[in-house]
Amino acid sequence: MTEAGTAGQGRRTQAERDAITVEIGYALCSAAFAAAVVFGAVAGPALLFSLPGTVERLLVGAGLVLAPVLFTVRVVSVLLRFGRSARRSAAGTDQPDQPSQPGRTRPDS
Repeated sequence: MTEAGTAGQGRRTQAERDAITVEIGYALCSAAFAAAVVFGAVAGPALLFSLPGTVERLLVGAGLVLAPVLFTVRVVSVLLRFGRSARRSAAGTDQPDQPSQPGRTRPDS
């Protein structure tokens, strides 16, 4: 069995495969939670209260459109961010985003 996306890098280690699996799981779970919250916030009033038919259909429809869009955007953004950090780590340029000492704003200060 070959691994896709490893051209020029050789085989992935077990730790790298585990990290990818965890990141995919995190992306899917956090996206599902975010989509459910958005759907509940948008369509919830229509499902809980007796609203006019047009408003009810509009809210449920908006929830049904926004939830999958948010799910997709969340999964893609998490996996792209992970991919960038993994490439940076593999290239040996893994620099922290923050200075190592609290209160310092520049790396040379």
